[in-house]
Amino acid sequence: MNRPVNLWSTNLVYGVGARLSQLLFPPCCLLCGESGAQGRDLCAACAADLPWMEAACLRCALPLPADEIAGVCGACQRGRSPLQQVRSAFLYQPPLNALVLRFKFHRDLSAGRLLAALMVQALAAAERPQALVPVSLHLARLRERGYDQALELAKPLARALQLPLCKGLHRRHATAPQSRLDQAARRRNLRAAFIAGGALPAHVALVDDVMTTGATLQAAAWALRRAGVQRVDAWVAARVP
Repeated sequence: MNRPVNLWSTNLVYGVGARLSQLLFPPCCLLCGESGAQGRDLCAACAADLPWMEAACLRCALPLPADEIAGVCGACQRGRSPLQQVRSAFLYQPPLNALVLRFKFHRDLSAGRLLAALMVQALAAAERPQALVPVSLHLARLRERGYDQALELAKPLARALQLPLCKGLHRRHATAPQSRLDQAARRRNLRAAFIAGGALPAHVALVDDVMTTGATLQAAAWALRRAGVQRVDAWVAARVP
């Protein structure tokens, strides 16, 4: 008999706490410092400048001409990929790239929370997988950075979209930073870098911050496919054009 009362009390406390936090610490735009809008750390002017992804290849998320119906680009039609579909919220361009850099390299988790909220908005109509799988960091890199940026994006995404979060993907060894390598070296760098296991559903979506050449996501997707996953999609915050 006490459970409904306790649940009501808990909701009341957390609801009041959230409202009080907003009063004491009103949202402030992470890009320009002006007051945030719609309860986010992003002002209306900066929100209007964000490079939302429009028409893009369904297989690699590279942008297509604005007047072209979304489909598969010529390169993806000729190639072979373990990824069924790739969705990106944004192009990796100003001012969005500043949020990614703050989140990834300057330990600004508030930028990560904002990116995740914007991804929820962009992916609201996306076909739902059975679970989200963050692209994991190696333990050594995790100790160095202090947090896994893909996991920090995946957690609020999973909550908002009511999807399970699966941590069945692991890095087998530390790899050199991909940003320092060309495309061929990126593929060699990631050869057998991932291993997947545990209770994995048939359809999952990988979550990561930025897709550049797609080498990391493809290596992770091959590991999931080898572990028995039938369909692997990818959801990223931004795509380098």
